[in-house]
Amino acid sequence: MAYSSEHNLDMSKDMNAKLVERVQGHFDDSIAAKQKAREVLPSKVVDAIRLMHQALASGKKILACGNGGSAADAQHFAAELVGRFERERQELPAIALTTDSSIMTAIGNDYSYEVIFSKQVKALGQTGDVLLGISTSGDSGNVIAAIKAAHEKGMSVIAFTGKDGGKIGSILKSNDVHLCVPADRTARIQETHLLLLHCLCDGVDHLILD
Repeated sequence: MAYSSEHNLDMSKDMNAKLVERVQGHFDDSIAAKQKAREVLPSKVVDAIRLMHQALASGKKILACGNGGSAADAQHFAAELVGRFERERQELPAIALTTDSSIMTAIGNDYSYEVIFSKQVKALGQTGDVLLGISTSGDSGNVIAAIKAAHEKGMSVIAFTGKDGGKIGSILKSNDVHLCVPADRTARIQETHLLLLHCLCDGVDHLILD
């Protein structure tokens, strides 16, 4: 059956209208997720800021890890500390454990993927350092292993999770900080994680510079 160009144009307009609605829905959902997080997380974010600042002011460093989009967040955060966030200041020591392909593939091949971060924590972490572990589900096995290794090294942990916090929520200690985004969709959790990272960067800079 042949369709006229006018009919195809009408279909295109209808499809565009539906896509606009979908896009608007993502904006609305993201705003709602952040507003809900705003109600429950700010005081804990302050705890995380102070924990990181105390470590950095004492000559310690931040190690960060995660998988997929969370790996990108770990790298983003390390870049903001080593380089800068919004203002000039001294370089701050941070290492994303997600960037050395030789280390990760060697460990993954010789041992297992579950220990690609924990072995790096054991090698690089020191008492007083902070581990930033990012897992949208809270159940990432290699992040859990990294947290356990950090505890063994006398490090504090800041955990970014979502949903109900998963297994990570049950293994954190009293001096750790758990930032659990009250959302279920991975995209919404990741979007809020990025906002939290920027809050940490801004807060650390404020304590250093102001």
